[in-house]
Amino acid sequence: MNTIRLTSVVPSVFAQHPDLHSEVWQQDVSFEKGKLYLVEANSGKGKSTLCSYILGYRHDYSGQVLFDDRDTRDFRVHDWVETRRKHISTLFQELRLFPELTAMENVQIKNKLTNFKTEAEIGLWFEMLGIEDKRDTKIGKMSFGQQQRVAMMRALVQPFDFILADEPISHLDDANAKIMADILIREARTQGAGVIVTSIGKHIELDYEETFML
Repeated sequence: MNTIRLTSVVPSVFAQHPDLHSEVWQQDVSFEKGKLYLVEANSGKGKSTLCSYILGYRHDYSGQVLFDDRDTRDFRVHDWVETRRKHISTLFQELRLFPELTAMENVQIKNKLTNFKTEAEIGLWFEMLGIEDKRDTKIGKMSFGQQQRVAMMRALVQPFDFILADEPISHLDDANAKIMADILIREARTQGAGVIVTSIGKHIELDYEETFML
């Protein structure tokens, strides 16, 4: 996949808002593979909604969401499974980790779908992120900031053309946020992937090529 494009997309909840001002909604916006994008939003402007449209979890909108000029409304279940497994990786704001599993188990449960990363590579990330001693700790006993780091590792253990990071560093200090940014951008460049970061406040510091106000 080389391009994610939104053409005249308007969430149904905003359909009756004639004064809708957005650089994404009602516009023609393209995200290209290999480039870095920031989508900033005030609360209630549809940041999580945008992520859900790109991932195919919601379809309550007018307009089109296109992957390489293919309308995602035509996708079937197997198309979405393939897209999420090989083309779009996601770092969710709510993390979606399994609290009863350890940090390493949460990463490996996804890695085993493709065996994309070795255990040594994952172990190095644990070291770099300062949570090597938490590998065998259950997620439910870790802080939210520590869980964010685990969630990022899980997002990176698959091939992808784009990575969608929704509020990826909201609970991290600047030092750990920078380490996360370095790991994320290194992996994205290795895969030649595009990065789409969404934020309503503190965002991961990257050399964004384009910023949109939602």
